[in-house]
Amino acid sequence: MIPERFPASLLGESLLSREQLRPFPPRADRAAWLALPAEQRRRLVATGESALGEDWPALPATLFLEFVRTGNRLVYERHCFPRRDILTALVLAECAEGEGRFLDAILNAAWAICEESFWGISAHVETSLGRGLPDTAAPVVDLFAAETGALMAWTAYLLGDALAALSPQIVPRIHREAKQRILVPCLARDDFWWMGIDSSRPLNNWTPWICSNWLTTALLLETDSEARTAGVLKATRCLDNYLSAHPADGGCDEGPGYWGRAGASTFDCSEILAWATAGAVNLSELPLLRNMGAYLTAVHIDEDRFVNFADASPTTQPNGPLCVRFGLATGNPELAALGRYFEQRGDQAPRRDLSRALPALFATPAADASVAPPHVADAWFPDTQVMTARCQAGTNAGFFLAVKGGHNAESHNHNDVGNVVVYRDGLPVLVDAGVGTYSAKTFSAQRYEIWTMQSAYHNLPTIDGKQQYPGHRACAKRLSRRADAERAELAMDIAPAYPAEAGISSWTRTVTLVRGERVEIRDKQEFGRQPGELEWSFVTACEPVLREDGVRLLAPADTPTASRTQCGLLTYTGQELAPAVEAIPLEDPRLARSWPGGLWRIRFRAVHPHTNGTVVFRLYPR
Repeated sequence: MIPERFPASLLGESLLSREQLRPFPPRADRAAWLALPAEQRRRLVATGESALGEDWPALPATLFLEFVRTGNRLVYERHCFPRRDILTALVLAECAEGEGRFLDAILNAAWAICEESFWGISAHVETSLGRGLPDTAAPVVDLFAAETGALMAWTAYLLGDALAALSPQIVPRIHREAKQRILVPCLARDDFWWMGIDSSRPLNNWTPWICSNWLTTALLLETDSEARTAGVLKATRCLDNYLSAHPADGGCDEGPGYWGRAGASTFDCSEILAWATAGAVNLSELPLLRNMGAYLTAVHIDEDRFVNFADASPTTQPNGPLCVRFGLATGNPELAALGRYFEQRGDQAPRRDLSRALPALFATPAADASVAPPHVADAWFPDTQVMTARCQAGTNAGFFLAVKGGHNAESHNHNDVGNVVVYRDGLPVLVDAGVGTYSAKTFSAQRYEIWTMQSAYHNLPTIDGKQQYPGHRACAKRLSRRADAERAELAMDIAPAYPAEAGISSWTRTVTLVRGERVEIRDKQEFGRQPGELEWSFVTACEPVLREDGVRLLAPADTPTASRTQCGLLTYTGQELAPAVEAIPLEDPRLARSWPGGLWRIRFRAVHPHTNGTVVFRLYPR
């Protein structure tokens, strides 16, 4: 995809030398830093002062082994990531103030990171001897090793002269470590799966995320001009492998939480290549990139709530300044408006990420007025098979609906073909629980033992105890979508998502938003045999109350209202169903934070299952 627009010869010839490359002002350019708004500089300095008082986390070998011993990856990350956060805050504070007050602490932090055996995290290490401590003789380039390489590259670029005055050893050490850990292995090896060269594994957010940091590290630190050009060309080739396999509709099957390191990191790469070639190579011209940006606005529900199919939490905070630039670069005013909205919401300081902090400071136009989110009325992603719709554009009033088809081999997959998400007035009604805290089990053969990954804990049917199964063959077929002023509708056959022993001939699910009136889920099922047990599950963040006319859904307990208002009434027709309600224990801290008001599962059991029949669920506002 990239070579068709930007041949390797153009990229190589357009590349600015290290001496020419000045994407953002270093600390020594006091005029540029002092030109920032005084309040902005004050915040940067204050954050740096807080970092001065923080304890420097230790990284003993036993902490690294905790992942192998217990499956807990957070123990190591909670010590590793703060080191990067501290260095980022100190560097920005020193650049903003320029008085040398933070330099000793920066020196200590940079030197300590150079001393680490591995720049990535324990969950991403696998050596010839298996999982455990990293092999320093065979560096692995994972997400956070590459991210650390870029952080160290920016540190040397911004503060090189000042650090050299403290010790002539620190900048060469940074160069040497980054070269050995990132630049040499990335150039010499083709077997990192995220490259898409010597691996058939599907690519995901790892590719643009790593490529953006690899590009930064090579451009800022590599002193050999031939190796520098070769690194940029190879990183661009890997990025092209990702884009060429990406759905043309721009949909992110990993969900909006990962969009920040999938579509957004692709835009990072676009920006990096543009400033490295003085604008000669600008990936924003690619239609796919614009589609990737449009995805985020389509799945935005309200405030910080997004459609969270796959391993995504129901709330996320996109990087506002990045979304502004992404929208402006690709001619997408709705994405730019969404970016302004999140920019206005509060602190957008990127953690451990100077690659985003610097363009936020120097490349994002200042806002001239308050901006509301676009609240897109309708969107359809035919390749990703995701539909979103709301009652009216520009407002959160009424129902918001999201429906997915797809397959059960998506990146960060849940077995959820045919799943439905419904919000009303911005409040969650029928939901996707999301994902709990990552552990070794999350990305193992036991993944689908975790309840959040199972179809029985999505808004889907279960047949004779049989749930959906994982894999490409478990998919939706015969999709049909329509949208007009009165309604938005998606129909599909979800039978292939269930194993053959479930005995389903076809299961046509039609989900409709009748604007201003109701959401309807119509399931027409045909079996090749008599089903013994038929059950529908609905997961809700509203407290369900069983009534004769349906299930009354009270607003989530954490809703900031004086009284528990009713968010909806769920009714059912077509077969005799026996409803039951169960509270879902949220023992995982990540899930508990996502749903502070709790989660429930409503189970509708068919009293006399039909061989052929139709069941209709309708959700009304009252």
